Amino acid sequence: MVTVSRTGASQHAAPQERPGSQPGAWAAEFEPTQERIPTRPTSLEGSFTVTPQGGAVAVDQLYEALRVAFAVHERGTASGDQEKEVDLQLQRKR
Repeated sequence: MVTVSRTGASQHAAPQERPGSQPGAWAAEFEPTQERIPTRPTSLEGSFTVTPQGGAVAVDQLYEALRVAFAVHERGTASGDQEKEVDLQLQRKR
């Protein structure tokens, strides 16, 4: 299981749950699987930061999937005994 926090998305990419209110960060949990890995770049308006955190294998799988879909720039990492956290800047692939 990987928890992903996202910040810095454009208003167009923001969830529209509360009219007139744009939260600065979102979080979600994912279970990486081989069946859901993208096979080509995905369109993205602007850039934003994601911070996957969880078991090292799951974080690495998510990181590789993001590299297929986006231009990924690693901004920092932190590793513990059984968890890993990576700060990533995602942009549209050119």
